[in-house]
Amino acid sequence: MPAESFLIQALVYLAAGVISVPIAKRLGLGSVLGYLIAGAVVGPFVLDLVGEAGDVMKFAEFGVVILLFLIGLEVRPALLWEMRRSIFGLGLMQMLSSALAIGAIALALGAPLPVATAVGLILAMSSTAIVLSNLEEKGLRQGPVGQAAFGVLLFQDLAVIPLFALLPLLAAGGAAPAGAVASPHAGVLGGLPEWLRVLATFGAVAVVVVGGRYLTRPMFRFIAAARLREIFTASALLLVVGVAALMEAVGLSPALGAFLAGVVLAESEFRRELETDIEPFRGLLLGLFFITVGAGLNFALIAERPVTIVSLTLALMAAKFLAMAAVGAVMRKNFRDCGTVAVSLAQGGEFAFVLLAFVTQARVMTPEEAALATAVVALSMALTPLAFIAWERLVLARSAALAEPERLPFDTDTPDAIVAGFGRFGQIATRLLTANDFKVVLLDSSIEQIDTLRRFGWRVHYGDAARLDLLRAAGADKARMLLVAIDDKDKAVELVKAATEYFPNLTIIARAFDRRHAYELIRVGGDEVVRETFESALLFGKKALLRLGLSDRRAGRAVSLFREHDLKLFNKLAPVYGEEEQYAMAVRDSRETMEKLLGEEMRRLRKEEAEEADNDRAARRRAEAG
Repeated sequence: MPAESFLIQALVYLAAGVISVPIAKRLGLGSVLGYLIAGAVVGPFVLDLVGEAGDVMKFAEFGVVILLFLIGLEVRPALLWEMRRSIFGLGLMQMLSSALAIGAIALALGAPLPVATAVGLILAMSSTAIVLSNLEEKGLRQGPVGQAAFGVLLFQDLAVIPLFALLPLLAAGGAAPAGAVASPHAGVLGGLPEWLRVLATFGAVAVVVVGGRYLTRPMFRFIAAARLREIFTASALLLVVGVAALMEAVGLSPALGAFLAGVVLAESEFRRELETDIEPFRGLLLGLFFITVGAGLNFALIAERPVTIVSLTLALMAAKFLAMAAVGAVMRKNFRDCGTVAVSLAQGGEFAFVLLAFVTQARVMTPEEAALATAVVALSMALTPLAFIAWERLVLARSAALAEPERLPFDTDTPDAIVAGFGRFGQIATRLLTANDFKVVLLDSSIEQIDTLRRFGWRVHYGDAARLDLLRAAGADKARMLLVAIDDKDKAVELVKAATEYFPNLTIIARAFDRRHAYELIRVGGDEVVRETFESALLFGKKALLRLGLSDRRAGRAVSLFREHDLKLFNKLAPVYGEEEQYAMAVRDSRETMEKLLGEEMRRLRKEEAEEADNDRAARRRAEAG
């Protein structure tokens, strides 16, 4: 019998998750599938323990909003620029190719062109929550697979905005009925003229960007001064809820607004605290979201037309897989990574539920067509974890995908130093330390590297060194030094920043890839930075000078002068790093000064050597004459 009490509903949902997810994990099915199965069992079409899932779904969708906010906190604006190929290249091509493939299937099944176009565009989108949760659970969130999938998902989230404007134009006659063209989230702007709605939309985005950059930091400083953890948590949730409500009021996606807020706060000194405080809510609400998706599976409709719905679901997933695989081949991605991204994105997305209701209201699709598409989307979401498991076992396992290394226990003794990143750079520094009897703890995140090093007797611990719990377990709160030698530039900056904030006892020496990276590392708290190629490049240049005929004395002096002047220049330019015009002008002036000084010193040394050579020759002639 349907439960009326909210507390009873909460009890049923929580019990379903607590019981089903551990069982699913034990069976190797993953937590997402466990939540979906739990929802299907307690939902209105099986045991009917919670009534209709619609009201709970509205609350559970907030889990997707929090997920996008936390993702935004990980993405600095510079990283977005670096990912532009994944977002606007891979994402655009995936969206178009999937929409064409799905639309072609709909046309072949007899759907009118407007309906086929709407279905293609809507079902081309994938589920951000399911894809990222799946990849994170499999340990693929941070690699090339995770980056490519995230770029595609971000483009899809951005595409929701124009879709709300374009889809009503597919209605008969090219225009939707009055009142149907506004976004379902139109809110307080629903009755306003179009130009005013557009203006309000841009104004809301500006409020999020400007407010996040200039107002939130003083607010969080004021709240942090109270030293009440629960108030800081409440203020973090208030920020996310406020941004989501503002975006919904102007007709934009709340999840997209939350992502934008996260990006704006990615450079904030409170980023780590925000992540820590909001993370538990993300896991709980996403689990609730997956349960409500499972509860929304219309088994009555599936039982009525099982062959049709299952066939359409498999056709949808196959079309999206092949479309993404083709895009990956065009962009020269390797088959293993491209296929993994493709199988991850093969389902319909959570925005499909909103867009299908929207096009029904706009009379682009009939309610029956929308109900059929909704069932296909929900079933595809439920089948995605199973498809990923099959891909893992049939393809990834045969591609010699390496298992996660054994987790070694940390020694109870206090280490002198922790080395994060035990590659070609970190190994040399570590051997110097161990040769002088210093106790070192080694951390690395490369499975292949760890397997190789352990065969040679190195005790390397597996894990992401930027995780505070791993650093603490390694002894960071008692160690004297942290050596950051990891290959990922952004991860290195994140690690130095976190270690500076949470482990002030550590002296931090960091490997920098270039001068700009060195400035970033110093800005977030690095005590010393070493540009990885600087000294080797100086040695390289010295050997070239020697081969060109310079004496060892002149070549050595040239290298010393260059090193000294470059260090002065590095320190001098630190205050203007980030100010592009000032920085470029200072570099240009300093380069000219160094070239002048170096030229003068080399001419002086050449003159001295010539005089010494003349004196030597004169001395030899005198000796011969005597």
